Amino acid sequence: MVFDEGTEFGARVARRLREEQVVWLTTVTPAGAPLPRPVGFLWDGADVVSVYSQPGARVRNIAANPRVTLNFDGDGRGGDVVVLSGAAHVDTSAPAADALPAWLEKYAARIAGFGLTPAAYAARFSVPIRIRLTRADGR
Repeated sequence: MVFDEGTEFGARVARRLREEQVVWLTTVTPAGAPLPRPVGFLWDGADVVSVYSQPGARVRNIAANPRVTLNFDGDGRGGDVVVLSGAAHVDTSAPAADALPAWLEKYAARIAGFGLTPAAYAARFSVPIRIRLTRADGR
């Protein structure tokens, strides 16, 4: 595990991983530029975060450079900052988003708000990405 839930910081990281709906995933382009994008995610309770992506730049960036960060928005005053670093890969063995009950439970309202069915959402966000967390920083 990259953080200790027995500490104030570790407990805050775990709370945000469990409760937040959106995190900023930053990949790096082949030219070396950071590319942050908001994404939905699921945490496995240990050291893996799952994301479903559309095919495109994010997937190409991960193939070229698997190092990524996940950033939670702060409290607007410079506090409650959480930055997680990790290594990402496309997981071709993972189920589609609409076949993952935990994903549907967490994002059903958001999927409906986009005007999509779970199957249409899974077709659009068809690339499962797994991020193995290696570091947690923040304040």
